[in-house]
Amino acid sequence: MQYKYRLLTPGPTPIPEKVKLAMAKDIIHHRKEKFMSIMGRVQEKLRLLFGTKNEVLLLSCSGTGAMQAAVFNLFNRDEKVLIVEGGKFGKRWTEIAKVRSLVPITLEVEWGSPVDPSLIEETLKKDINIKGVLVQASETSTGVLHPIEKIGKITKRLDRLLVVDGISAVGISPCPMDKWHIDCLITGSQKGLMLPPGLALISLSDRAWDKAKGVKREDYYFYLIGEREKIKKGQTLYTSPVSLIVGLDACMDIFFSSTLEEIYKKYWALTQMTREGISLMGLECLAKTSYTWGLTSVVLSKGVDGVLLTKELAKEFNLYIAGGQDHLKGKIIRIGHMGDVDAGDILFALNAIYRVLKKEYNITCKDKNFLGKAYDVYEESLIKGYFDSTE
Repeated sequence: MQYKYRLLTPGPTPIPEKVKLAMAKDIIHHRKEKFMSIMGRVQEKLRLLFGTKNEVLLLSCSGTGAMQAAVFNLFNRDEKVLIVEGGKFGKRWTEIAKVRSLVPITLEVEWGSPVDPSLIEETLKKDINIKGVLVQASETSTGVLHPIEKIGKITKRLDRLLVVDGISAVGISPCPMDKWHIDCLITGSQKGLMLPPGLALISLSDRAWDKAKGVKREDYYFYLIGEREKIKKGQTLYTSPVSLIVGLDACMDIFFSSTLEEIYKKYWALTQMTREGISLMGLECLAKTSYTWGLTSVVLSKGVDGVLLTKELAKEFNLYIAGGQDHLKGKIIRIGHMGDVDAGDILFALNAIYRVLKKEYNITCKDKNFLGKAYDVYEESLIKGYFDSTE
């Protein structure tokens, strides 16, 4: 039997039909009135999504390009930055900082655990030369949600920049930039924004723009001051990813046809359902607390090969999820529940995972009604709403 194709990776994510159809229309020119009108409409809604009064810049690249843009535009060579390393993408901040010839001070956090804000405060107080903190809102490699609101209060009080990778958080869980004192927030198109890869978004606070003015330009393409001038005219500095921005316009229509509150409630409920199903199957989630709303990382039983498991799910059920990275490769699987995903997709995934584990590893479920109980949790979570899982 051939099952429906299901993409439940933590990016790329499933794309709504309305967005696909919008991107399939005839291409338009990126310096003409029609495109500039779309950009104006998109810009207004992106500010609401980011929770900021400032511009949200659009870059033709992946989220990593926006990470590089943040580092190269906000810090001069030899400046110190504090980096939270709690996963593969925390390490990426360090790698970019080294290429920029910064002095990275790393705060290593166990993979699967959130950073303790008091350690950030302690480090910043000890070294007044640290210019900023670089951290993930959601660490995609582990499924951990870092306490950005608490960190923002610290960096604001101590007058340091807070640069946040929100690639698997924006559009999925609350991350209000201005309210939480985030100085630079970035995301990518292929996660919560329900688009193909290739578009990155970045916004800077007033304080960050003031810092950027004093940074020597050493990157031709990622030049945020130039992008800011162009965005005011409804354009991008260089050739725009036109079809992706047209798709983004359609995506924003979907987002704001209801409210952000409803969007967040949906992802919160999907997260609770996934975690409940995994628990009832007798497995454990990697992130015990402070967990991401867009994906769930599952610790596999001893003897289970995560690489082979993901391959078997694709072969038998046409279901695509992700495995672990670096030292977690083969030890965990990552189930994405972001993008155009509903409860039926997650129930199918949970059932498929159980069936493969039973068939290949003779692992039986400790609760035969795990799917029904998981769905009950989903409905209850929709009614009750969400709370801050970083508390």
